[in-house]
Amino acid sequence: MFFVRRILSALTLALAPLGCGQPRAPLPVVDLRATGDTLQLSFLEVPEAASVSENRWALVAPSEQQVAIADFATRKVVSLGSVKSGEYRQPFSLFRFADSLYVGDWGMQRMTVWTLTGKLTHSIAAFAPLRGALPRARDADGQFYLELSPRPGPDGSGNRDSAVIVRTSLDLTRVDTVARLAPLDLAEVVGDAGRRFERRILSGTDHWGVLPDGTLWIARVYHNRVDWMGRGGALVRGEPLPDRVLTVTEADHELFLRRFPEDLRGPAEKLPFAVVKPPFEDAHAAPDGTVWLEKSRAIGDSVRSYQVVNRGGKLLREVRHPGHGHVLALTAAAALVAEPTAQGVRLLQYRIP
Repeated sequence: MFFVRRILSALTLALAPLGCGQPRAPLPVVDLRATGDTLQLSFLEVPEAASVSENRWALVAPSEQQVAIADFATRKVVSLGSVKSGEYRQPFSLFRFADSLYVGDWGMQRMTVWTLTGKLTHSIAAFAPLRGALPRARDADGQFYLELSPRPGPDGSGNRDSAVIVRTSLDLTRVDTVARLAPLDLAEVVGDAGRRFERRILSGTDHWGVLPDGTLWIARVYHNRVDWMGRGGALVRGEPLPDRVLTVTEADHELFLRRFPEDLRGPAEKLPFAVVKPPFEDAHAAPDGTVWLEKSRAIGDSVRSYQVVNRGGKLLREVRHPGHGHVLALTAAAALVAEPTAQGVRLLQYRIP
């Protein structure tokens, strides 16, 4: 069904100019400006980052069990606490709200809270009533937002249900389910352990976030749009976005398998793959309240593109930058881009015109 929806979406967009309505106006395209600022890191990957101040960014590197501040002005990367000193054990997530950084640590089942100057102020234990989930965002009213996945069960069939976004007060006196997310794209596979359900490799997921005023946004992967929910619960469904349908090729399979050591490639080769790539791979909110959707691209593409969507769900413009990197975080004036290299990850700063 996912494949059918994508094809129908593509046909609808392709045939729209042939109808009676007005043709779609050309979309403004903005190229990010390279600053020449780069930092080479030895980290295997940097999944999340947040701006700390001009030219300074907080990073989380789960493989290295490290949280750090990258400073382009001094060209230094300084650790924020450490496993050795006991502030965290396995950090995996990071977000900023106001003058604090929040670091999720599944190893110690808690979230640590830091000042922007790198001082640990306190910690928040994982929410036991929500199966140990940790907050992924916070709003100005002191409410936290968490993603609660379904219970997969022994064969993974539980993942056919939807995950939910939960809003809660710090003391857990109030817990509300505010939205449901698309279920994972699963395939039933048969192995030595019997039948089980596995997520299709290179399939997409919904992405979401919360603006400081409590406005929730959800980038819907199946519908290829951004929905918005205000503090009062009113929902605004975004307009369907233009979508270049990209099939998953043998080259995509090979690139995925290269991530595994030789002795683990056998099991990896048996995993199911999606037929088509999702319309977007990631999403980030900018300080102006827009959302940048990181578009999927074909192997060999030398430019990364983003669709910028406003609070009404309307597509405003396309933003581009060269190379094989992708945006990690945004300020009003700059974008932090992470690019894989043989030595690890290279960070680049781009100026937003």
